Amino acid sequence: MEWLEALNYPVYLAIFICIYGCIALGLNIQWGFAGLFNAGIAGFFAVGAYTSAILTSPHAEGRLGGFELSVPLGMIGAMVVTSILAWPIGKICLRFRSDYLAIVSIGFAEAIRLVARSEDWLTNSARGISGIPRPFGDLPYAQAQWAYLAVAASILLVAYLLIERQARSPWGRMMRAIRDNETAALAMGKDVPYRRLQAFILGSALMGLAGALYVHLARTITPDAIDPMIITFLAWIMVILGGSGNNRGVLLGALIIWLIWSSSEFVTDQLPAEWALKAKYARIFLIGLLLQLVLRFRPEGLLPEAMRKVISPVKKAQPPVSDAACEVSPSSNK
Repeated sequence: MEWLEALNYPVYLAIFICIYGCIALGLNIQWGFAGLFNAGIAGFFAVGAYTSAILTSPHAEGRLGGFELSVPLGMIGAMVVTSILAWPIGKICLRFRSDYLAIVSIGFAEAIRLVARSEDWLTNSARGISGIPRPFGDLPYAQAQWAYLAVAASILLVAYLLIERQARSPWGRMMRAIRDNETAALAMGKDVPYRRLQAFILGSALMGLAGALYVHLARTITPDAIDPMIITFLAWIMVILGGSGNNRGVLLGALIIWLIWSSSEFVTDQLPAEWALKAKYARIFLIGLLLQLVLRFRPEGLLPEAMRKVISPVKKAQPPVSDAACEVSPSSNK
């Protein structure tokens, strides 16, 4: 089994790609399909991580927990709690302009961070929660890594297939119609705030699931592990680079960005101590520069959203339009 141990680091990277793939898919539902700007991704990620940790960890004196539920129940609980917290945010803000959602979501993420740092009874503050179970955790380390990769990849695959099916259904076409022309969708009788709320809750639930996947990989969670800048920043870069509105594109973005982020970390760790700290900030600059190049030369992303052509009897060829603009009818999915 030496070859298994030799692949420990690539497997570790692949697990994180699956975790960030779930985040990217969730953000793609919100931004790519519904046009919702969520700047509080790290907050929903943290809620999912702490919820699953509390539900599955053993009893600890002075802290909520000790339920010792199974890992699948912890992940389901993470999605449910994240959805419950996403509902009032979306209910209040989605009826207003998109910048309200961005402001409130940033505040939500910051509030979650402060709660995680200060509430001993809930999160054990800076000491965090440990003793979190992991699927196949009794196996040797290398085999356990491969087993967890299979779990994370299976969850990502199921999420991708379900979202892709919805995206190709009348629901997905309706969401694109709302994104592209809200006034026209309202005129067709669509309940725009309700449909946007659906997309916001579904995307947030996937972010919470990603948090649960992370916490069962690490087996511990502290406030320092949830960096709002890194999580939110990387997720947005993944979606923009890959191509918002295209599930395959955002997964490609997750793969590319995480490989660049991890390989740059490997390089900076080899530098002398006096240079290593400064070099870590260069990683953010590198990703930001990549974003600027993509926005300059390929603003639609590497795999842009598929467009359809409408053939007019007057004009044989028309400019491409989205699926939603040509397939929304007043009788479907009101």
